[in-house]
This record gives sequence, C-alpha cells and structure tokens, in this order.
Amino acid sequence: MSSAAPPPPRSPAATPDAAASASPARTRVVRAPPRPRPRRAHPGATPPEWAERRPAVSVDYDRGRREVRAEVEGVGAAALPARHRLRVEGSRWQRDWKVSEAAARVLALPRAEAGAVDAVLNCWAGRFARRNFPLLIREITISGNLQHAVHVFRWMKNQDNYCARNDIYGMMIRLYARHNQVDQARGLFFEMQEWRCKPDADIYNSLIHAHSRAGQWRWAINIMEDMLRAAIPPTRTTYNNVINACGATGNWKKALELCKKMTENGVGPDLVTHNIVLSALKNGAQYSKAISYFEIMKGANVIPDTFTLNIIIHCLVKIGQCGEANELFNSMRERRTKCPPDVVTYTSIMHSYCVYGQVENCKAIFDLMVAEGVKPNIVAYNSLLGAHASRGMHREALAIFNLIKKNGLRPDIVSYTSLLNAYGRSAQPEKAREVFNKMKKNSCKPNKVSYNALIDAYGSAGMLKDAVGLLHEMEKDGIQPDVVSISTLLAACGRCRQITRIETILEAARSRGIDLNTVAYNSGIKSYLSFGDYEKALELYTTMRESNVKPDAVTYNILISGSSKLGKYTESLRFFEDMVESKVSSTKEGKLSEAESTFSSMKKSGCFPDVLTYTTLIQAYNADGGWKRAWDLFKEMEVNGIPPDAIICSSLMEAFNKGGEPERVLQLMEFMKKKSIPLNQKSYFEIIASCTMMRDWKTASEMIEYLDSSLSSISVGTLNHVLNFLGKCGKTENMMKLFYKMMTSCSTVGLSTYAVVLRNLLVVGKWRKYIEVLQWMEDAGVHPTLYMYQNVLPYIWRENGMDFAATMQEKISSLRDKQTWPY
Repeated sequence: MSSAAPPPPRSPAATPDAAASASPARTRVVRAPPRPRPRRAHPGATPPEWAERRPAVSVDYDRGRREVRAEVEGVGAAALPARHRLRVEGSRWQRDWKVSEAAARVLALPRAEAGAVDAVLNCWAGRFARRNFPLLIREITISGNLQHAVHVFRWMKNQDNYCARNDIYGMMIRLYARHNQVDQARGLFFEMQEWRCKPDADIYNSLIHAHSRAGQWRWAINIMEDMLRAAIPPTRTTYNNVINACGATGNWKKALELCKKMTENGVGPDLVTHNIVLSALKNGAQYSKAISYFEIMKGANVIPDTFTLNIIIHCLVKIGQCGEANELFNSMRERRTKCPPDVVTYTSIMHSYCVYGQVENCKAIFDLMVAEGVKPNIVAYNSLLGAHASRGMHREALAIFNLIKKNGLRPDIVSYTSLLNAYGRSAQPEKAREVFNKMKKNSCKPNKVSYNALIDAYGSAGMLKDAVGLLHEMEKDGIQPDVVSISTLLAACGRCRQITRIETILEAARSRGIDLNTVAYNSGIKSYLSFGDYEKALELYTTMRESNVKPDAVTYNILISGSSKLGKYTESLRFFEDMVESKVSSTKEGKLSEAESTFSSMKKSGCFPDVLTYTTLIQAYNADGGWKRAWDLFKEMEVNGIPPDAIICSSLMEAFNKGGEPERVLQLMEFMKKKSIPLNQKSYFEIIASCTMMRDWKTASEMIEYLDSSLSSISVGTLNHVLNFLGKCGKTENMMKLFYKMMTSCSTVGLSTYAVVLRNLLVVGKWRKYIEVLQWMEDAGVHPTLYMYQNVLPYIWRENGMDFAATMQEKISSLRDKQTWPY
C-alpha cells in the first residue's frame, strides 16, 4: 500500500518567522488616480463653467449704488497641481483671485507700466494654470486698453507654463486693429508662426480687417492670397473685409471685381456685402452707378435695410434728385417696422433742403426727427445751423448754436465755422471775429475752412487790410493758405477798389507755390476789369491759358461783359469766338447776365419790355434760385402798368416754392383772384405744393375740387402729386374717386400713378382694394413690379387670406424666373 505524496516544502519566506527574518520587501506606494486631462474644446462647444462670463450685481445700500459687471471664475488655487497648490497655500502674499478680479486690478493701475503689471499678476495664484491665460487676455482686450494688454501679454510669455495659442494671438491682433496699429498686428501674425501656431481663418480675417480699417487694400488682397496658398478657403467675412478695404479708399472698380470673384468661388454675397459695395461706389463718387446697383439688388430680391437706403438717399441728393430722395424717405417712414429712418436719414434729407436754400423745410425735418423720438447728433445740428448760415440768418444760427450746448453736446469745428459764416454773410465781421476767438479759447483749433470763412467776412465788408492780416495769422498758426484763400482776397480787392493789392496777392500765391484755379483767375480778371484796367485783365487771361487752366463760361462772360462796358467791342467779339472754338457751353450765370444786360439795353434804347420779356427774365431768375429779384421785377412790371398773365404768375409761384416761401404763393393766388387772372395747370401744381409745405389742408382741398372740371387737360405729374397729397392726408376715398376719374378721363395712366395709389392704400391697410388695383393694372397692360406683389403679402397673411396669398406667390415666382443677377 503506497502512501500519499508528501506536500512540497514551503519556502523559508513562506512562514511567518522566516518572513520576519528575511530582508524587507519594497514598500508599495498607493497613488491617487491621475486627473483626467481637459479635452480641447470644439470651437462650437459650450465653454466650461469656470470659463463663462457670468453677470454679477453688487448693491451698496449705504451709498445707494448698484454695480453690474461680468465675472469669470477661472481655475482657482484648489484645482492647481500639488506642487503649485502647496506653494500658494504656504505663502501669505499669494491671492486666489478670480480671473475677472485679476483683470480689474490690472486695469485699475493708473499707468500701464511693466513693473506695476508684473507686481499685480505675480501675486495671483491663478498664474500657475495656463488655462487662465486666454481668459485673462480676453478680459483685458474687451476693455479696449491696448497698453495694459501689451504688458499683460509680455508678462504671460515670460511665465514657465505659458503655451502659445491661436485664440490669444487672435484677440491681440483684433485689439491692434481697433487701435489702427497695423504694423504691430502684422508683427504678431508672423510671431505666432514662429511659436508654431498655425493661423486659421479667424486669424486671417482679423488681420485683413486690420488692414481694411487702415485702408491698405493691397495688403488685404495679398493676405487673402496667402490664405489661399495655405489651403484655407476664404469665408464671406474674408471677402467682405477685403471689399471694404477697397471701398474705403474709393477703389470701386476693384470692389466690384472682388464681388464678382466672390460669387464665382461659390460664396454668395449677403446684405452686408451689398452695403459695402454701395459704400465703395459712394466713396468713389459713382452716385448713378450706386443707384443702378440698388435696382439690381431689388431685382435679385435682396431686402435693403436702413443703412442701404441711407446710402441711396445720399446718392440721390448728390445727383440732384431730391424729389426721389424725399419719396424714399417717406417710404421708410411708412415701413417703420422694417427700415426705420435714423439720424443719418434725417440729416441727409436736411442736407438736400439746405443745398437748395429751403431753410423752412430743413427746420421742419429737424422738428419731425425730434417729434418721432430720434435724438439729433452734432451732425444734424450742424446741418440745420449751416442751412441758416447760408442765408445769413445769424439770429437763428446763434439760437441753434446755443441749443447744441443746452442739449449736452459740444460744438465742434463745423459748428463754430457755420456760426462764423452766418455773421460774415450778414455783414458783421466783428461778430465773426468774436466767434473765431471764442473757438480758439474753447480749445477748438481753427482749420483752413474757418480761416477762409473769416477772410471772406472781412473781404465782403471791404476790410481788405484785416483780411490780408488774417492770411499772415493763418500761416503763424501752421496752416498754409490755399487757392480758396487767394480767390477770396482777389474778389475782396475788386470790392475795395484797391488795384495795387491784386499784384501783391498774386505774388504771394506764386511765392507760396499755390497754383491758381479757374475760380481764382476769374476773381482776378473781374477785379481788374472793375477798375477799367483791360491790359492787366488780358495779361492775367493769357497767363491762365499758358498755365493750362481751362476757362469756363464764367470767364468768358466776365471778359465779354467787361470789354463791352469799356467800349472794346472788337475784343468782346474775339472772346466770344474763343468761347465758341473752345466748345464752352453757357452756364446759368452767363445766360442770366446776358439776359439782364439785354433787358437793360432795351429800357435805355426806349424799347419798353412787354409781359413776355418780363416772363422770360423771371424764368431766368427762377432757374438761378433768385426769388427776391423775380419778385422785385414783378412789382416793377406792375408799376410800369403792364398787366400780368397766368404764365408769369405761375413762374413766380415756382420761384417762391424753390426759395422756401410758400406763404407768398397763397398771397399771389389771392392777387390773381382779385385781378380775375385764371389759374392754369402750373398754378394748381404750385399752389398744392405750397399747401403741402404749410400743411394747409383746407386750401388744398379747395384746389382739388377745381381740378375735377378740367381733369383731361392736366398733366399726369400734377395729378400724381394730388393723389399723393390726398393719401397722406388720410382722405383715401377722395383719392380713389380722383383715380377713377383719371382712368376714365385721361388717355394714359402710367406705372407711377398706380405706384402712388398702391402705396397709400397699403398705409391704411386696404389690401383688398390694393389687389383690385393690381388687377386693373394687368387689364390695362401695365405690368406690376415684383415689389408691388411682395409688399402686400404681410397684410394678406395677417388677415389669413390664403387664396390671395397663393395667387401672389405664383406671380412673384413667375417674375423671379425672368430676372437674373447681372454684374
């Protein structure tokens, strides 16, 4: 019988005694599980709680103050690694501030010095967490303080745990762009690549934006090309910034070329792009092209905003289409919820009235702006002040100037210059000088325009010595006189009858290198001829031709008129032949002077003018904007016993309306009734226009009743004006009655008439009648525009008219298919 196998011998270390006697084993260290490393956040992901900017409110009940701010927690001392946390906890000088608190302490430093910034940030425990660095630089850059940001960024790079990041460089580049320091922004762009940070699309866009703000469009284009070489596709923001860089310098051709390239590359333009292109056309003085581009936008169904319409209003005013600008302004007021007019809109309309000397209308627009809750800025006040100054209305100009200060605004150089100009045009040079001195006393340095306005004030008053002395004062202040200064002084010499001064002023212009333009030569030639010095005038004219300065119609008019007065008829005829050979067309001023000369010759020769002659000269004054001279001529005609007719009265009414005197139109209407002079078509138009300016609805309604009997003989333009007037007065039924009569009496009712009726129907919400009129248009063979169909859709949806909406949508779709986007 075999026994069981003995168990294997135990090793000495297996027994307790042996284990005690054996050499000790290695101590087992139990470590805490490693902290999970924070993952890199996706650009579109929500930031962690410690990186969010959260609003915080603190209330001091003792002082009655409340402070609202944004706070960022950041990585605190408790979350630091052990080696840094022990170092912080064992020091009495380290502070566990939040990121926002550390940024506030840096920004509170009175001067951004490197040592002061380092002293504050070296006491911050959060500096040991590199995740706090982007948060800190973000808080500093949001404040816009460049010097503090530069010192913080330098301190950051000197830290041992600093790691270069794209977002840090992007924030610094954008801050440099805000302060127009393009070279520094470009230097950071190259520096980040040395630190092995690869620029992304946001970095490129920030750098392009920096060059765009500085107007360096060639650099912006080069950076976009570098972006393409780096295989980073440009975004819509990239193209917008580059186009804006071209447009800011007026390079509209390059802006249009980039816009076309943008579309070809599959990045469609948006409203911002279109606004930038319109701004480029405006800056390049391409006003007609801007209006054409706007029509293309409407054809492509791009809905404009207030900024777009402001540009178009500005362009319409520049090309003299003030009526269209006013219509666009009124449409903005009607569509207040979509494109509300802002202070820029009102200021542009005020400027349009100011250009034509309609001060009352300019004041009415300003009052309307205040009544509708739009707060005027200094530009709006200056426009109103300039309108009164151009007419020499110094009391009203002073009242507006005081109103600027009363409303908490500080008058700028334009305000002071306009007030100075008001006193100068009212022949008060001493008052103008007081305003000039007050401007310098209030730390508002005069510019070249201010000096020229004061020179003109002295020259107009015959104070030539003071005007010349002001020219020397101008040079002492470091402002070089220009050709406007010389022209003003030359004209003053003619007024003061000092021929010797003309040579002195011309020599002063030569010594200062000022090249005379056509206006300056005209002033000098006119001054010589006023003294009867034909040889000097001819010598100056010869110098003008040798200097390749082209004479205009005013030059030849001065020479012809001056030679005739001196009895040099042969020379006068020779100047006329020169004008014909030079293909210089007569201007309004030349025609007016010629008409006045002929009129005076008729009276001297015993050939008394008739009503036709007076009518012709009044129409010439009307074209020149001189309603006062037209009114004086009308009174002279009455004194001479020549009875006026309807034509001359209507021409005088037009002159009154252009000169901003609508009250005189109604006075002239009463005069016509008293003299039994029948009202013609033009008289009706001017009377209704004046009633519109004065808001005299009663008289306007009476005029409209007279129109019914002679409707077929009145022009469509006059009737459109009446229709628009009735619609704005809220008399929609009367407007429709007149419209029905027009359709039955007038041979043609065009698109403009339908547009007036449709616009006023929508204002009162009568969309069913609107659709009915659209149907009449189609039946009459007049094709409605795309906007006519689109404008009524919101009203139909509001009333749940789904059947009408479906019909409108079909018509809109058919029109869109016919339209394309041409560049």
